[in-house]
Amino acid sequence: MTTVVAQPHFIFGLRTGVANNLCFYDEQTVVFPSGNNCVCYNTVQRCQRFIPGSERSHVMRALAISANRRYLAVSECGEKATITVFDLQHEQGRKRKVLTAGDMLVQEFVCMAFSPDSKYLIGQTGGPEWMLIFWLWEKQKVLASVKTSNSNNPVTQVSFNPYNNMQLCVTGTGVFKLFRYSEGALKQSSFPKVDTINFLCHTWMTVERVIAGTDTGRLLVFESGDLRREINKTSKAVQEKIKDSDMDEAPSASRITAIVSYSKGFVCSMGPGTVCLFEKTDEDSYRKSREILIPPDPYSNEVTPAECQEIDTMCISPAEETLAISTDQGQLYSVSLSSVDISKEEQLRFEFLLQSFHSKSITGLSVCLRKPLVATSSLDHSVRIWNYETKILELYKEFQEEAYSVALHPTGLFILVGFSDKLRLMNLVIDDIRTFKEFTVRGCRECAFSHGGHMFAAVNGNVIHIYSVTSFENILNLKGHNGKVRGIEWSLDDSRLVSCGMDGAVYEWNAQTGKRETESVLKSCSYTGVAFSSDCKTILAVGTDLTLKEIQDCQVLREVPADEIAHTAVAVSHSGRVIFTGTSSGTVRAIKYPLPIQKDWIMYQAHCSPVTKIVITFDDQFLLTVSEDGCLLIWKIIDKEGRGLKSNRQIIHTEEILVTKSDLEEKMQDMLELKMRLEELQMENEYQLRLKDMNYNEKMKEISDKFTQQIESLKTTQQAMKTEMKKQECEHQERLAEATVKYSKELKDLEISYSQKLIVEHERYQDLQHKYQRMQEDYEKQLKSAEENKIQVLEELTQHYEAKFQEKTHQLAQCQEDAQQQICEFKEIIKQVEEDEERKIHDIQIKYEKKLHTEKETNTNLKGETGIMAQKFYGLQKQIDEKCTDINKLKQERQRLLGLIRSLESDIDDLKRQIAGHEKTNQDKDKTISGLKRKNQELEKLKFVLDFQLNELKKQTEPQQDDISEKKEKIHQLEEELVQIDKSNSQLKLTVSDLRLKLRTRDKEMHKEMLKVKDLETHLQRLKSDLQNCVGLIQDPRKLKDSVQMICARYVLQTDGVEKSSVDEDIQRAFCRHLKMRLAKSTEEHEKVYIQIMKENVTLITEINELRKELRLVKTQVKDYKAQLATGKKFNKSCPNLEERPKKELRNEDIN
Repeated sequence: MTTVVAQPHFIFGLRTGVANNLCFYDEQTVVFPSGNNCVCYNTVQRCQRFIPGSERSHVMRALAISANRRYLAVSECGEKATITVFDLQHEQGRKRKVLTAGDMLVQEFVCMAFSPDSKYLIGQTGGPEWMLIFWLWEKQKVLASVKTSNSNNPVTQVSFNPYNNMQLCVTGTGVFKLFRYSEGALKQSSFPKVDTINFLCHTWMTVERVIAGTDTGRLLVFESGDLRREINKTSKAVQEKIKDSDMDEAPSASRITAIVSYSKGFVCSMGPGTVCLFEKTDEDSYRKSREILIPPDPYSNEVTPAECQEIDTMCISPAEETLAISTDQGQLYSVSLSSVDISKEEQLRFEFLLQSFHSKSITGLSVCLRKPLVATSSLDHSVRIWNYETKILELYKEFQEEAYSVALHPTGLFILVGFSDKLRLMNLVIDDIRTFKEFTVRGCRECAFSHGGHMFAAVNGNVIHIYSVTSFENILNLKGHNGKVRGIEWSLDDSRLVSCGMDGAVYEWNAQTGKRETESVLKSCSYTGVAFSSDCKTILAVGTDLTLKEIQDCQVLREVPADEIAHTAVAVSHSGRVIFTGTSSGTVRAIKYPLPIQKDWIMYQAHCSPVTKIVITFDDQFLLTVSEDGCLLIWKIIDKEGRGLKSNRQIIHTEEILVTKSDLEEKMQDMLELKMRLEELQMENEYQLRLKDMNYNEKMKEISDKFTQQIESLKTTQQAMKTEMKKQECEHQERLAEATVKYSKELKDLEISYSQKLIVEHERYQDLQHKYQRMQEDYEKQLKSAEENKIQVLEELTQHYEAKFQEKTHQLAQCQEDAQQQICEFKEIIKQVEEDEERKIHDIQIKYEKKLHTEKETNTNLKGETGIMAQKFYGLQKQIDEKCTDINKLKQERQRLLGLIRSLESDIDDLKRQIAGHEKTNQDKDKTISGLKRKNQELEKLKFVLDFQLNELKKQTEPQQDDISEKKEKIHQLEEELVQIDKSNSQLKLTVSDLRLKLRTRDKEMHKEMLKVKDLETHLQRLKSDLQNCVGLIQDPRKLKDSVQMICARYVLQTDGVEKSSVDEDIQRAFCRHLKMRLAKSTEEHEKVYIQIMKENVTLITEINELRKELRLVKTQVKDYKAQLATGKKFNKSCPNLEERPKKELRNEDIN
């Protein structure tokens, strides 16, 4: 195999026609199909991860992501329809399982869904079967299958109930069915009459509620499978009841193609280019809150506006931060849902999730030498310029006609595009593609600039026209092909051009004379692509004969056969190590060079349609492929160790861009206006900051005055509280002394009474012990007599029953003899009866066969009725089960309540006994004493807390006032420093302007001196020519003398001037060097001063921010102090109540 490997790096494009073709993997990563891959795109890091499709798959039909965002299911059609489950947590998207329909012949799976716990998977097959298959996917086990529709009513969506693993929903044209998995089968649980409604999408809102969208723009609400109402699409939350008769009369509106639920309600599409947000208001109503539109494309024409795109799929990120959509024209958009809540008045619009993609087949592809740009043309009337290093769409323009071919100039500043009517040469301006020359080349399918950029070749049918880029003249017309030319390429030195056509001819042309140098014709093959080898000695061509040919000197040197798949395009690396070819199945092959004899290549899954063009960049770092599926795929070319290829030539990318003079002037004016605006804003901000500082200072003074007043008032209240506390302490001590005297007397009286009662109870206890001993002796005597009587009775009973047993054995023997005689008689009777019964059975059999025939007919009729009745029975049985569960719950509650009642009754009895006891009076009095003690302790605690809070308030206010005064002084110092810095900045600007004026004067003097030097050089050349003439007159001395005198007369005086000027030049050069050194030093010093000023400004800003934070803290503390003062006032009001409570309790005790 080759040592060079191509690794997919980035792709631009979306594969349409795939159900649910966009989903979120996490908050920053989306998954979508592109080409023959599933792409995981990180929107923050702007990188992609590829999950390749299977090699034998023809069509990708649907995607589904699990509820835990770990597994991705991909439905593919091949020889047999399959569903492949990938693990997204694995870096390369490892295959977990491949699911099939088992023994059933299934062509495709139209849609799929994972269960909420990600254990089960359902797949809906296509027509004519329309079977719904239920898998336990990790074990590849089909648990159940059921037919959901017929061939006339296709199914559009299936889903699991997010609150129940066993409940499913299926919708389509005339189909709305709920299924429940139980007892190993899927059973339908709802039968709504929706035969005339075409459902396009649905979503679960609650356990029993489903909202479905139709092709007529209706939003229907189903509760437990029955149609209940329709949601009004206006902003008011008005909902009308629907009758069965009204169902067919649908309002004329746009199609609802996608709907998604989220925590606040649901999001649905409302026709082309619009998405509506519905919020939940009450339990059963929804209100339309916002509309989000797809923005109009500034580069689009009137034929296909961006607003008319139909929305295919919608998905919301796990944290409900962003909403992403895909359209039928292969575009991806997103919008932040947090901005929906913030900007409620503004009209919201979607933004591109990645870039704007091609929506139809890409026909042209070209790269340039001096910039990392790629140009593509497409049948969607657009030409796009991409940057393959930054992965950005640089320029994009749509035209009225289809673009058939494209070629980038080596400088990357011009582009050549072939249309149906003309070939246009255009400038790549900073924000537009502008035509500046048109050529009368109709339907140009192939065009290419030469490597030098001074010529370009354009194909018109079977003729190749070569034009000059500088003069725009038609230099040559290369005629020779009998069929359409399908490929052209220039040699590296631009001296030759190779072309191939559908007539089976490969010609090598001389680009200067227009003559054919070599040719190779094979009429059985129509060529689709041609390229020079890296050394331009051989030609490589591909065509419909399924081979890659290497041609040299009109002969085919080597052929590499392919596997039943034709090569459509070819590209050779500039290093000459590898050849890449694109195939009709969309795959890319890497073949080592020199070409192998056997089939030896690496094949990569790339596109889902034939590859139209393939190009390698000039530095051999990237491979670019385009296809009829509208995707541009960028590959990295690396060796097996993962390193990039080393190219022989160094390529430097430039950053120059063409800009028109008018655009530049407009932008300069905008810049000046913006600068002016900035200065005004700065002035305004400074003025406002000063005003705020003044206001804050005034407020601080007011707050400090208020606090001082409050502190004084608190001190007075504290003194009053202390005096009241002393009075209460004296009263409590007097009351306690009185209470202790009373309770001591009562305790002595109780001790005397209880001691007398204990003596009486002890005497009773001794009497009861004597009675117990007597009773025990009597019972022992009775037990002994009872045992003796029992033994006598047992002996008498055994003798009686033995006599009876002997009599019964005699009777059994006589009965057995009688039974044998009766058996013999019965056998003879049975034989006679059997003969009679056989005759009767034959007659009865004939009668019952007739009856069976009639009953079978009736049975078939009854089966249909029983099916309907069974469904009703299941519904009733569910209701009965639910009611039974409710009854059981009620019974359990009743038993629990009875147990509680019993326990409470026992508690009541115990309490009554305790109340009836003599200890009641003691306990009540103890409680009153303890209550008084607790209240006294609480009052002491409150006193301590108030003292502590007052001390803390004093401590906090004193340092804060000191800090405020210090910070005011700092602010004044900083303002003075700012004024000084402004002055120094103005002085530095003046010095810079003076130095620039000096530089301009020095430049003018240098220019004058350069002119003098040029004049002296001309004099020297004249002198040399005169001396040469003198040399020719050496043989004639007179003429030689005259000529020497003439030379002396002409040049002797000027030489003195030359010497002087040379001296002056040396002085000027030295002076210039000195000036440059001084300028460099001054600029360095100016930069250092500027950096110091900037640093000081930064420190000042940070200090200002810190002061603002401290101000905020002071405000919060002020609020806290106010709250504490309010609580103190409330407590003062509540204190007299606390004094009155113990007085009332003592009065009650005296009454008792």
